[in-house]
Amino acid sequence: MARVAGGPRVTSYAEGSAPSPLGPLRLVVTDAGLAYVGTPGERPERFAAWAARRLADAPRVDDPARLAPAAAQLHEYFQGTRVAFDLPLDQAGTPFQRRVWDALVRIPFGETRSYADLARELGRPGAERAVGAANGANPLSIVVPCHRVVGSGGELTGYAGGMRAKAKLLRHERAHAGQTRLPIP
Repeated sequence: MARVAGGPRVTSYAEGSAPSPLGPLRLVVTDAGLAYVGTPGERPERFAAWAARRLADAPRVDDPARLAPAAAQLHEYFQGTRVAFDLPLDQAGTPFQRRVWDALVRIPFGETRSYADLARELGRPGAERAVGAANGANPLSIVVPCHRVVGSGGELTGYAGGMRAKAKLLRHERAHAGQTRLPIP
């Protein structure tokens, strides 16, 4: 399972991309771990706002070796040979956001949960909107699987990378997990 560090100060970072069936994924790895995975369908201002908050004045370094473990594990995921990530994560957020993100990594590969399910799991029944906001603030698409969260009736709901990407990720996981229930458009 991915390990969350979450330190507030970034002293340096490497940025690059990894190929995927969705298109190139944007990767940012700090000295503490993987900090950002962006999908091609994301709005550019989402990354810009995150980078302004999180990277501030930290220098960007040319360090392909820092990016390699994340790129390799994402490749394995898309090949269907990896169902969970084992990377150090540098994921800064509020205590509630971090609780939601921790709950996301516990959703098994190939399965989904509703916002209501997560709210109940966190001991906050009725906090579906707060869970949705924390889910939407997740900077580590795919690795912290926010795409596995759906509406209470199983319908697809928001995803920063776009609904087509979310559907494609869920179909990919269902196919590799041998699951066929709940058709995904």
